[in-house]
Amino acid sequence: MKFLKVILLAFVLPLMTASTADHKFYVSTTNIEYVAKKESLQIITKIFIDDIEDVLQKRYSPSISIATTKEKEEDREYLKKYILQKLKINVNGKPAKLNYIGRDYDIDVVNAYIEITGVTELNSIEIKNEVLFDLFDEQQNIIHIETPETRRSLILDANNPKDMLNFN
Repeated sequence: MKFLKVILLAFVLPLMTASTADHKFYVSTTNIEYVAKKESLQIITKIFIDDIEDVLQKRYSPSISIATTKEKEEDREYLKKYILQKLKINVNGKPAKLNYIGRDYDIDVVNAYIEITGVTELNSIEIKNEVLFDLFDEQQNIIHIETPETRRSLILDANNPKDMLNFN
């Protein structure tokens, strides 16, 4: 009888403690570093591969596949196009040209590399980041901005996709 109770407990306990709701966090992280010597803002945007692939498939083509052997040049172009449409930055009150450098994959994250050149000084930065807002209502985009003097952060969501920081 004791053996039966142990077996029953071994099967029932995991079922009782398991969560039935699959909770997922929808988040991206963008790191922006002002490199005064190079007069540039160096940007790395990190997005979960499965989330960005879902939005690209919904928006452009169901056949898009990234971070796999099936990935095509066209898929990489859609990734670039999407990121540049959803990320807008104003530097010192003026729209900045984002130069998409490339991307790489790190386990389950795509790292997109972007640079803004010709930034002789950084007085203010306004960031609009709507990455994945068109797919996930709960999406949050965390922005970290680092200058030689300070490090500041923003959290953007569908209700507040844009924010500004002043450095004066």
